[in-house]
Amino acid sequence: MSLRERLSHADDVRSNNGLPGLAAAAYQELKKSMHQTILDRIDLERLKRLTPEQFKHELALLVQRIIEEERIVLNQHERHNLVLDIQHEMLGFGPLEPLLADPGVSDILVNTAARVYVERSGKLELTETTFNDNAHLMKIIEKIVSRVGRRVDESSPMVDARLPDGSRVNAIIPPLAIDGPILSIRRFAVNPLSIENLLDYRSLTPPMVEVLKALGHAKINILISGGTGSGKTTMLNVLSGFIPGHERIVTIEDAAELALRQPHVVRLETRPPNIEGKGEVNQRSLVRNALRMRPDRIILGEVRGPEALDMLQAMNTGHEGSLATIHSNTPRDALSRLENMVGMAGVNLTPRATRQQICSAVTVVMQVSRLTDGTRKLVSLQEVTGMEGEVIAMHEIFRFEQKGVDAQGRVQGHFYATGVRPRFADRLRMFGVAVPDSVFDPDKIYE
Repeated sequence: MSLRERLSHADDVRSNNGLPGLAAAAYQELKKSMHQTILDRIDLERLKRLTPEQFKHELALLVQRIIEEERIVLNQHERHNLVLDIQHEMLGFGPLEPLLADPGVSDILVNTAARVYVERSGKLELTETTFNDNAHLMKIIEKIVSRVGRRVDESSPMVDARLPDGSRVNAIIPPLAIDGPILSIRRFAVNPLSIENLLDYRSLTPPMVEVLKALGHAKINILISGGTGSGKTTMLNVLSGFIPGHERIVTIEDAAELALRQPHVVRLETRPPNIEGKGEVNQRSLVRNALRMRPDRIILGEVRGPEALDMLQAMNTGHEGSLATIHSNTPRDALSRLENMVGMAGVNLTPRATRQQICSAVTVVMQVSRLTDGTRKLVSLQEVTGMEGEVIAMHEIFRFEQKGVDAQGRVQGHFYATGVRPRFADRLRMFGVAVPDSVFDPDKIYE
C-alpha cells in the first residue's frame, strides 16, 4: 500500500467509521512508511555535517516534497503534525518528545507500546501517546541508553541511564518484562526548585528554612529519608544550595541528576558491567576514591548498599556537612536501614558498635513525604542525640501533622515546632549562624 493509499484509508476510518483507535493505527502506519521512505532517500553522511537546525529544515522540506509527490491530501495542521513527528523520530525520542517538552510532566511511565502514563501535580493520568509497536519502543530505549554508553538486551535486560537534561531513566525488557518493554523516566527540572518555591508550595515553613540554612553553613551531616517520588533529590538539591561556594564538593550517584550551583563541584557516576560482566564501578568504590580527592563535603545521591559503611566513616573522619538520601518511611526506619546496609559491607561489627558509628556520623534526619493529594512536604526533622542503652535516641524538632482531607481531596494539616531545643544549636552558634529560640516555639502554627 502506497503512502497515499494509507492516508486515504486513515481518512475513511475517521470520516466513515468514527473509530479514533483505528485512525490512530492507520496514522502510525503512515508515519512509519514515511520514515522508511525518508531513510531510503537521504544521504546520512551529508546530513551528519549539518547543524540540528539545518537538519530539521532539510527534513521538513523532504517530508513536504514526498507529500506532494504522493499527492497525499493533508490540511496545514496535519502536515505540520506529520513533519514534527518525523523530526522527533529522527532527531529525538519519537513519541516521547512532546511529553519531555511539557514542563508540567514530572514522570513518564511507558507500560509497553500501547499505554503511556504521566504524572502531573502528583497525580498519574493516561495519555493518548502510543508507539507503533514494542519494536518501535525498543528502538527508542536503545537510543536513550546508547547515548550514555550503556546497553540493554536479553543478556542485560535492566538498565539505568539518563537523558541529556539529566532526567533519570530505567528500562526493563523481555524476558523479565512479560508484556513488553517498560520505560520509566523521572523528569529533571530545567530550573530546579529553589527554597522559595518550596515555601510557596507549603512544603516547609520559614522557621524550618532558617534552621536548614544554618545546618548547611555549620557543616552538619544530614540524612534525607523518604519514599519513591517524595522529593528526596529535590530537597538534597535545595540543601546543597546552602553550602558555601568556596568548598570542594564531590557528588556520587548511580545516574547523575543533582544540579549543584557551586563553582567547585566534582561529579562522579557509577558504571555497570560490560557484556562480559567486567568493568563495573559501584558506589562503594567511588566513595572510597572520593576520600582521596580532598573533598570538603561528599554528597551521596542515594545510599542503598555496603557504601553506607564508607559514607559513615567519611562523615566521622573530617568530611563534615556531608549529605545523603535513603529510601525509608520514617526517620527511625532510616537509621535501621542504614544499620542493615553497614552489615552488607562484610565487616564484623556488633550492633552496638554499628549504632555508635551512626550516632557519631549522622546528626539530622529529615523525612519528606508525598501525601495523598500529590503534595510533597517535609513532615519531620529529627536530631540524633546519642545512645540510650542499645537504642539510638532521637528528638523531633519540627513536624507536619495531618488532620484529614477536604471535599476536594486536599490534605489538611499544619506544621509546628515540638518545643525541643536541639543540641546542634550550640554548634550553630559556634559557626556564627545561631538561630533565635523563637524558631523552636511550639505555639507558632503554620497551616
